Formats: sequence, C-alpha cells, structure tokens
Amino acid sequence: METKLTLKLEQKVVQKAKGLAKARKTSLSKLVEDYLQQITNDQEENDIAPITKSLSGVINLDSSTDNKSSYTDFLINKYK
Repeated sequence: METKLTLKLEQKVVQKAKGLAKARKTSLSKLVEDYLQQITNDQEENDIAPITKSLSGVINLDSSTDNKSSYTDFLINKYK
C-alpha cells in the first residue's frame, strides 16, 4: 500500500535530487523510497551507517605482509 508523504527540504537539495533521479531514469519518489528502504534495512541488520557499509572491503590487505614493518620502512625512507 502506498502512502503520500509531504517533506520540507532545501530547494537546492530538491533540484540536485531531481537531477539525480532524471540521470537514473527514475522518479524522485522512487529515489527517496529506495534510500529509506536501504537505511532502514541497514539499521535493522547491524546499525552500521550506510556510508560505512559502502566502504567495507575497499582496502584489501595482504595477510602475508607485516603491515607495521612495512609502514616503519616507509617512514624511515621518507625521512632520510
């Protein structure tokens, strides 16, 4: 069941959001609905902020490398 929702937003934000919706070939309502669905699902899962979750796994550390030693070597070379 769909429900009508009235929001008060800054005009600049609305204009940018309309541009984004147009670029994604969707409606502004669908864009807002998808975002609200995403953040409510994320909160239910484990209370990790969406931006944090999106960054998860960005850095792939090689487990065979001693990171502390590598960083120490980097600093020694940097300040020679």
